Amino acid sequence: MISIWQNIILRIMNKGQQLLKKAKKIIPGGNQLLSKRSELFLPGQWPAYYKKAKGCKVWDLNNKVYYDFAGMGVTACVLGYSNKEINDSLILGLKKGSMCTLNATEEVDLANELLKIHKWSGMAKFCKSGGEACMVAIRIARAFTNKNNIAFCGYHGWHDWYLATNMSNSKNLDQQLLPGLKTKGVSNSFKNSIKPFMYNDIKSLKKIFSKKNNNIGIIIMEPMRGVKPSGNFLKQVKSIAKKNNALLIFDEITSGFKDNYGGLHLKLKVNPDIAIFGKSIGNGYPISAIIGRKEIMQVAQDTFISSTMWTDRLGFIAANATLKKLKKHNVNRIISKYGKRIKKGWSEIAKKNDIKIVISGQDCIPYLRFDYKNSQEILTYFTQEMLKKGFLAGAQVATSYAYNNLIINKYLKEVNIVFCKIRKCLENGKFPLKGEIKHSTFKRLTG
Repeated sequence: MISIWQNIILRIMNKGQQLLKKAKKIIPGGNQLLSKRSELFLPGQWPAYYKKAKGCKVWDLNNKVYYDFAGMGVTACVLGYSNKEINDSLILGLKKGSMCTLNATEEVDLANELLKIHKWSGMAKFCKSGGEACMVAIRIARAFTNKNNIAFCGYHGWHDWYLATNMSNSKNLDQQLLPGLKTKGVSNSFKNSIKPFMYNDIKSLKKIFSKKNNNIGIIIMEPMRGVKPSGNFLKQVKSIAKKNNALLIFDEITSGFKDNYGGLHLKLKVNPDIAIFGKSIGNGYPISAIIGRKEIMQVAQDTFISSTMWTDRLGFIAANATLKKLKKHNVNRIISKYGKRIKKGWSEIAKKNDIKIVISGQDCIPYLRFDYKNSQEILTYFTQEMLKKGFLAGAQVATSYAYNNLIINKYLKEVNIVFCKIRKCLENGKFPLKGEIKHSTFKRLTG
């Protein structure tokens, strides 16, 4: 561990960390998205801000250039940053006007394309973010079923209904995605109405429905995140939903349009009642979608769901251009191939260096975990050393069409060098970190 004074000098040299320190004084936590907080990667050292992003390269405020192997815009930029075809479409849209008293025709085009891909669905609605899409889907489902309670699995945003599960048990969300989430400010009216169940554990869901007067009208879940479904898990979930007159919602904000063109549920061959998309459908531009069976989606007209900026033309343009390119170039197959190559590379390099790791995730979103008690310390060191080599890197990689075999080879070459260093650190029991260990739970950040 370096001295306090050395750490201070590093922060002064890092313009991104300097700006972040100022930001924390005027923005709670320093930014708007938990997943982009420096403390989740490399406290005190992460570049924090970017000046420019193109392809899979990122320029920080010190003009240092990095290859992004740390998520590509939190898995959103499947085609890469500042894609020319998407940009050209948006520039044309800007010139024609992004907002108007009348509606944009591109909205209808996007709805038609999504319904064409997902033939089980009949109608679509749109908003801007994944969190909004989840809330819209829940509102529609509650209006249709006339039931308030929810069974869920996975991550579904920051809303009251989701966080409220921690009111009955403060650790309910710990195994869903991020431990330590607080319920301060959440309405008490949701208490005991939101029930978590575990992925690939059908008994945990059956247990929820076995209780009398459970009043559960919604099952919302990610069809897959870290591991593949086993034992017909998704089909069993759908069967339970149908038997209990509950709606099944698949949250595909992260998984959709990654391993395949459309929802991952198409590949897994289980259709929900409602599906939600975001991130990849607009290559990082603000757009999200809710599709569902027609008789369910029509109920949206019986409740109030409306927002001015949901009609902005640019999100629809970005989505239409993105889907067109994904389909034309068979991007989903290519990025899955890249992900398989990275998984294989991790495995071979770990074996070569006698390091225990666990690999999971969709093929195009591979996830790495060091299988040791001090895994967070090791991962922090991995990120620190990869940053020196010109790579933004962490536990998760979101493969992009902007990658190529040469870039992946460079990444794996540096991984091998860093793994070799990790092996030596494991042998002597010391990891020379230049700062704190990365955060693994939600923490309140101050300036």
